Amino acid sequence: MPAFPFFHGKITRKACEELLCKNGKNGSYLIRESESVEGALCLCVFLTVDEKHNVHNVFHSFEELIYTYRTSCEIDLQTNFIFLSLQTSEGIPEKVFRTLKDLIYNYEKPNQGLVTNLRYPVKKTKPLQRREKKKKPSNLCLLVICVKTRLTFS
Repeated sequence: MPAFPFFHGKITRKACEELLCKNGKNGSYLIRESESVEGALCLCVFLTVDEKHNVHNVFHSFEELIYTYRTSCEIDLQTNFIFLSLQTSEGIPEKVFRTLKDLIYNYEKPNQGLVTNLRYPVKKTKPLQRREKKKKPSNLCLLVICVKTRLTFS
């Protein structure tokens, strides 16, 4: 899998939802590996729905939703081409893409069959790396250096 900042690899659906809700912008998205279908990818998209409720007074309630679209991937063994497609809304013709970049580019446009167009990639954060302490030379190494130095000067 090529390195895309929005590709999160093997994360759980729950972890995905937490990342998207933390970002909190309509059209935020990321791609993860499917937990249930080996080799499939999931395009996960965040949307806030504004619902009006009439209880005593009219007020607004916002519901955060995550929509998951599974990609299918086929490889033509004769040409070694990869074909990606995405299960979108009913009635929308299936589109096939050669690269993940092409798929994302297409769905950044509105009215392509997703609940909203892709706007904000949720980038994978790099794990914090501990700095390695510089190793001090051992006493044995220092002794050898001193011996060599003495031999050079005598």
